[in-house]
Amino acid sequence: MPIFRRVARGLAPFALIALAACGSERQAEPETKADPILWEVVDDAGAVEGWLFGTIHALPDGVSWRTPLLEKTIEQADLLVVEVAGLDNGSELTDIFVSLAFDDPPGPLAERIDPALRSQYETLLTKAKVRSDHFDAMESWAAALTLAQVAQTSKSENGVDRALIGDFEGREIVEIEGGERQLGIFDTLPEAEQRDLLNAIIAETREYDDDMGRLARTWSEGDGEALAKLTREGILADPELYEALLAGRNRAWTAQLENLFSTQSKPLIAVGAGHMFGPDGLPAMLEARGFTVRRIQ
Repeated sequence: MPIFRRVARGLAPFALIALAACGSERQAEPETKADPILWEVVDDAGAVEGWLFGTIHALPDGVSWRTPLLEKTIEQADLLVVEVAGLDNGSELTDIFVSLAFDDPPGPLAERIDPALRSQYETLLTKAKVRSDHFDAMESWAAALTLAQVAQTSKSENGVDRALIGDFEGREIVEIEGGERQLGIFDTLPEAEQRDLLNAIIAETREYDDDMGRLARTWSEGDGEALAKLTREGILADPELYEALLAGRNRAWTAQLENLFSTQSKPLIAVGAGHMFGPDGLPAMLEARGFTVRRIQ
């Protein structure tokens, strides 16, 4: 199977917190205890409307993130809201990726990369075990996401979203975005922004050997301040990418969530942790619409 087909199975959802740090982590020791952040959403009368849970889409083996409070929340929730519901349907996600990734590649990939990053690009090619022209047929955004997956050592099968979808088998699961729409956001970026994405991802892979555990540790420790900082670093330090990949998506999601909160159901909203912080995070946007959002874990 070609490399793009192998790695595409782990591309969706491409967590925005992973976009800040590209999601590459050192293998954790067995039974690493995590205490990820959970919020409750309360209406103006003080009644709980639902919960927000910032997830991570890939983890090393051995991370135990199911706290008693989270388990209780999973039991209480009437439905689950996720970015992409069909994470186990690898063929469908691969087909979506392939249908978008090869429309109009603008020349050899090496010529789209900052010359200062060519050496790191060659390192990634070696790791992927492919020829130097292997990614030339891809659009810049698709090559960027694929190279990020090449560098990643965490496992998408350990992703929190995937586990929660299994927990809610037999209950309603709402897909807030979907694989095609999510990848379509990348596909419609202007070429200049696609190249910014490509170069930023390649640049960040140089740091993996030195600090591959940063993202997983920060998420596991429930360090909201550090996670908030990650949402303005790396790829998301670019204003246009920040708007397209985080702020704009959060505005669209907030409108959907407000409608969902108007029903009798109490949802557990489990999306990438990067969507939860700062003035453009989901808690801040929901509070601007009259809800109270408070951290409970």
